[in-house]
Amino acid sequence: MQTISKAGWLVLLGVILLVFPACQAEVPPASPAAAPPSITTPQPASPLPASLSPASPSPKSSLPAPTLTPSTLPGPDPSKLGTVVKDLTYGDADGVALKLDVYYPKMASGALPAVVYVHGGGWTQGDKAIGAGATEIPEMVSRGYLAVSINYRLAPQHKFPAQIEDAKCAIRFLRANASLFGINPDRIGVWGGSAGGHLVALLGTTDAGAGLEGSGGYPGQSSRVRAVVDMFGPADMPVFFRGSGGSVMEQVFGTSDPNSPAAKSASPVTYISPDDPPFLILHGDKDNVVPLIQSQILRKQLEVAGVPATLVVVKNGGHGFTPTGGAISPSRAEITAMVADFFDKYLK
Repeated sequence: MQTISKAGWLVLLGVILLVFPACQAEVPPASPAAAPPSITTPQPASPLPASLSPASPSPKSSLPAPTLTPSTLPGPDPSKLGTVVKDLTYGDADGVALKLDVYYPKMASGALPAVVYVHGGGWTQGDKAIGAGATEIPEMVSRGYLAVSINYRLAPQHKFPAQIEDAKCAIRFLRANASLFGINPDRIGVWGGSAGGHLVALLGTTDAGAGLEGSGGYPGQSSRVRAVVDMFGPADMPVFFRGSGGSVMEQVFGTSDPNSPAAKSASPVTYISPDDPPFLILHGDKDNVVPLIQSQILRKQLEVAGVPATLVVVKNGGHGFTPTGGAISPSRAEITAMVADFFDKYLK
């Protein structure tokens, strides 16, 4: 094997020293540490309207998510449009056939939103065809709603909670028969006056966990609603009964003690939580049957829970919006428009 002379080694060493720095310059400097792959974080979407915002966590079962478009669901039978169907049986409780009336709009282009009227009468009298809130039925029908008016068991023969059990049964009945009536089962609102206002407020603030569902029928359906209009209904029963006669308490609720558990369990304010539906509350400033403070308490408690709630105080309004000491303001026609506009906002 040939050996390299000392001179050859020197030449070879010079070549290496010339080449190595050039090779070193072609290598990019190392990073301090390998960075993970870049992850694009989705930007938050624009805030939803209040009526469609996700509900805050609460112990209640969630409201049904509204369907995207009512037109994707079947509408009512065309032969029913523009008609009124009276005295349909929606349930049976204690051997009593529970009845309702259905008012169809003249036109429909898919599934309809539904609104349910609950009459007043001190829980002891009244009928689905009359009462302060019945004034709104024609307007609701003209705006394309399926309007439903219900009867319920009355005290003293049927003590509370029979009344709210029946109202809840009516909501479950409508959901179970949504395709029959051509309604969107996730777009149901309620309104009522006086005792009916109390019952619709309970529909808004309670779910099955309150133990007020009863056994009238359709236990697999939810009795929850998406919008509530409460006209001068009592909301805090202990406060209400401290200022009124005990005879109604005994007749309806089976107690004469305003601080009893029965009075508390009958109070809509007892059950308020952040996932309750929006409320429109209307009350006369001269109501001497259900004092205005009842609606003020309800509005305040709803607001504390973060529930959208509007209170309209009707000037010169007695119970039932009866003019007392002058014309009422807003007028009765304006009140009807407010109710219909409220339902349009939250159900359409």
